Amino acid sequence: MWAALLAGLMMMLGLQALPAAGQPKAEDARAAAQVLTWTAGDGIDQYVSAPATAVAGPATIVFENSEATGNTTGMPHTLTFVTSDPEYNSDVQLNILANPSDAQGGRHTAEVTLTPGKYLYHCTIPGHGSMQGVLTVTEGGGEDTTAPEVTAKVTGTRNDAGAYVGAATVALEATDEGSGVDHVEYVLDDEEVWQPYTAPVVIDQVGAHTVRYRALDKAGNVSEEKSAEFTVVAPPTDDTTPPETSATVDGEKNADGHYIDMATVTVTASDTGSGVNTIEYALGADGAWQPYSGPVMVHETGTHTVRYRATDKAGNAAAEKSVEFTVVAAPPQDTTPPTTGVTLQGTKNSDGAYLGRATVTVSADDGHGGSGVARIEYSLDAGPYLEYTGPVVVDRVGRHTVAYRATDEAGNTSEPLTVSFTVVSGSVPAPPCPEYDERLTVIVGTVDSGVPNRVTNNRCRIGEMIEDEKEWTSQALFLKHVRTVLDALKKEGVVDRREYRAINKAARQSGIGTPGQTEGYRTILDGTEASFAKWEQVGGGSFSLNPDGSITSGTARDGLGMLWFPERKYGDFSLKLQWRDDAPGTGNANSGVFVRFPQIHDHPEEPRPEWAAIKFGHEVQVFDSPTGDMYKTGSVYGFDRVGLAGAGVTQKGTWNDYEIRVVDQHYEVYRNGVLINEFDNIGGLDFSPPRSDDPGTDGRRYASGYVGLQVHSTTDVVSFRDVRIKDL
Repeated sequence: MWAALLAGLMMMLGLQALPAAGQPKAEDARAAAQVLTWTAGDGIDQYVSAPATAVAGPATIVFENSEATGNTTGMPHTLTFVTSDPEYNSDVQLNILANPSDAQGGRHTAEVTLTPGKYLYHCTIPGHGSMQGVLTVTEGGGEDTTAPEVTAKVTGTRNDAGAYVGAATVALEATDEGSGVDHVEYVLDDEEVWQPYTAPVVIDQVGAHTVRYRALDKAGNVSEEKSAEFTVVAPPTDDTTPPETSATVDGEKNADGHYIDMATVTVTASDTGSGVNTIEYALGADGAWQPYSGPVMVHETGTHTVRYRATDKAGNAAAEKSVEFTVVAAPPQDTTPPTTGVTLQGTKNSDGAYLGRATVTVSADDGHGGSGVARIEYSLDAGPYLEYTGPVVVDRVGRHTVAYRATDEAGNTSEPLTVSFTVVSGSVPAPPCPEYDERLTVIVGTVDSGVPNRVTNNRCRIGEMIEDEKEWTSQALFLKHVRTVLDALKKEGVVDRREYRAINKAARQSGIGTPGQTEGYRTILDGTEASFAKWEQVGGGSFSLNPDGSITSGTARDGLGMLWFPERKYGDFSLKLQWRDDAPGTGNANSGVFVRFPQIHDHPEEPRPEWAAIKFGHEVQVFDSPTGDMYKTGSVYGFDRVGLAGAGVTQKGTWNDYEIRVVDQHYEVYRNGVLINEFDNIGGLDFSPPRSDDPGTDGRRYASGYVGLQVHSTTDVVSFRDVRIKDL
C-alpha cells in the first residue's frame, strides 16, 4: 500500500543511485572524501540519525530505511534536498525513496559534490514535512582538523573531606579556534545517552558521581572524553525518619482481577525531612535491586512480586515493601466480520425492472463463536450510511444501488457489498418531493430536531418537504413555509404537537433566510456545541471548541488526523471558511482542507483512516512558513504547488478568508478574495470500485465526496471558524 501511495515520487532527481552499499558499478566508482549517512525508522517526525556538518568537496550520501535502522512497519521515507529556498544551497538535486522491501533492502547511495554553505533537507511523503534538518558545509582542504578544548568546573560548599554538602554544580566550557564550537554534551554516572549541555548541571543526590563530557566543533571534530568525579553528602540534619513509600498497579483487568497482557507498577516516595535520595525496586523474591526511574511494565504471564524501598539524604532507609499481581494473556480476539446477505422483493416486468417499488431486505450473521452483530447499515445511491432497522422501500423511478455492511460487537466491519436494480413507473406515480433527504431525523439546515424523518401520506419524507436547501430571501418567508407544511402534517396525523414545536424551533435556530444565508450557503460549523458534535475526528490529534466559536487544532493530543463532516457528500460546490495561524513561537500553522474524499470508514485497509482522504481526495494546503514543505497555502497537495509569493502571507494571529470552488474537475482557491491558484484535475470523474493504488498517478479523483479539516500536530496550531458550503 505504501509503495502505491508514493508511486508518483521519483527515486532520484538528477542523480544515479547505486544498487547497494559496497556494490557500485565499476565505471561509476570513485573515491569520495567523506561518507554522510542518514537513517530512518518507524518515526514520522525525525530521522533516526543525520549528519550536521560536512566539508566541501566530493561526498558519498548513504540513506538507509530498513529493519536494521529500526523500521518495523515497512513505511517508506525519502531524503530530499530542497533547491527552491534562496536561503540554502541549491546545487545538489537529491530525492531518494527508501523502502525496507525494495530491491536494495532500503539502503541507497549517491555521489555528490558539496559546496560551502547550508543544505536544507526533508521528507516529502504527504503529512511528513516536519522530518527535516540542515547540513552545514565548511571549506574543504582539511583546514580544521583540531578538536575543541573542553573543561569542567565543579562548585559548591565542601566539607573537610572535600565532599560537596547538599549539592554540586558542574559547569562546562569549550573553545575552538577553527570552525567554532558546535555543541557540548555530557553523561551522568551510569547513563548511556549523551545529553546536550545548555546550563550548569546541579547534582543533589547523595553519593559518589562521575560526569563525563566532550565537545564537537562545526567541522565535525570531537574532543577526547574527559570526566569529573566528586561526592555529594547530606547537610547536617537531625532527620531520623525514613521516607514514606507506596506503590500502585495499573492495567486492564479481566473478571478475575488479573491484568491482561501487561501490568504497570508505579512507585512513589516522600520525605518531609532531608528529602528522598534514592528509590529502588526488584522483581521477584531474588531479583537484584535496580534504580527506579519510572513506571515498571511487566509483560510476562504469571504471578509476580515487585519489591521496593527508598532512602533519604540523611541515610534513613525505608522498610522494604512489595506488591503482588498476576498477568494473563489476552483471550483470543474476534477478528472475523459478520457475513451479510440481501434479498429484493417486488413485482417485475419482462425486463426484470421493478414496477413502482422494490423492497430491499438486508441480513447479517456473525457465525458461531463470534461476538454478535452490533448493527447493520445501508447506503442508497452513494448516500451516507444509515442504520438499517427494517426493509428499505425504494419507489423512485430510475437505476438504484444499495450498499450494505454489518459490524459486530468486537468492532469488525464487513466489506461493503452492493445490489443494483431498476424501478420503472407502475400504477403508483413517483412521489412529488421537492428535495431528497433520507436522513433518520428531520434536520433543518444543521439543526437536528430529533423528530423521526418519517414518510408522509404523499410518500415524501418530512425533511424533503421542508426545502431547507432552497435559497430563501428572508427567514420570515422560510418560517411561514415551514408552518404551512407542519399545519398540513399535523392535520394528517403525521406529527403531533410536540414534534410540530420541535421542527418549528429547529427552523428558527437554523438561520435559513437570514442575511448570512442569502448567498445560499449552508453553515456546517457555526461555533456551537451542537454544530461541532456533527463533525468526527479520525486518526491522531484533535480539535477543541473555543468560547468565541472557533476551533483550534492539536490542543488535546498530538498526531496527524482529520476532522470531517460525515452528514453528506458534495459534488460541485463553493466552500468558504476562515483560518488563523496560531502556532506557538516562531513556528507556523500547518494544516489543510480535504475535499471530495469517500466515506472514511469504507476503507478499513488504510493504516490510519485519514489516508483515505489523502489517497482519494485532494488537500488544499494551509502553510505560510518560508521554509520546510514546498507546498504553501493554496497548493493542491502533491499535485500543484503555490509559492509564498503567489499565495501571500498575513500576520500570525490574523483571520484569513478562504474559498475553494470546485466545478467538474476545475479547482479554484481564493485567499482574502484573491484568486491564488487554479488547478485542472486531469482524467477525472468517479471511478468504481475504488482503486487499490494511488489514483493521483494519473490525476483521477472522485467527482463528489466529503469535506474535512486537517490537524497536523500540537505545534502546527491552526484555528478555523464559520465553515459554509453551497452546491453549484
